[in-house]
This record gives sequence, structure tokens and C-alpha cells, in this order.
Amino acid sequence: MAEIAPKLIALPPDLAERVEAKLRSGRYDTEESVLRESLSALDERDDAMEAWLRDEVAPAYDAAMADPGRAVGLDAVRDRLHAHIGTILSKSRQ
Repeated sequence: MAEIAPKLIALPPDLAERVEAKLRSGRYDTEESVLRESLSALDERDDAMEAWLRDEVAPAYDAAMADPGRAVGLDAVRDRLHAHIGTILSKSRQ
């Protein structure tokens, strides 16, 4: 059995209610299982963001630095960034 590190975590009422609702749903047996799945979802979201930065943003930045005439305006970049982050967040909520 894995070693357990006891932790006392104080939650604001709204978060405590959300945990309780998850337990009442029957999908989770313990607070630990709610926390474990929540952290896994955060890890997946962070990994997706890191992959996007590495695979798409960094090469685009390198290309822009190599040929500044190809650069896209700040407003267009901001719009595309917000759209992409929205896509990642909506996938992580599923």
C-alpha cells in the first residue's frame, strides 16, 4: 500500500460543496479520489499547453525572427491565442 502523507486542507464553502456534490454523485468514493482526478485533469491541461507551446508557438516564433516580414499583428495573435486556450479549457472540462 502506498504511504499516506496526512494533510489537513481548509476549503472555502463553495469548493467544499463541490467536493461533496462529487461524492454524492456516487462517481467518487473519497475526497482523495476527487482530488486525484482533479489534479490529473490539471496535469493533462498543463501538458497540452506545454505541447502547444513547444510544437506550434516556438517554431512560429523562430520563423518570425528569421523573417520579420511574415509576422502577424498583435490583435490577430491575441484572438488566436484566446481561441486556442478556450479550446484546451473546454476539452479539459469534458
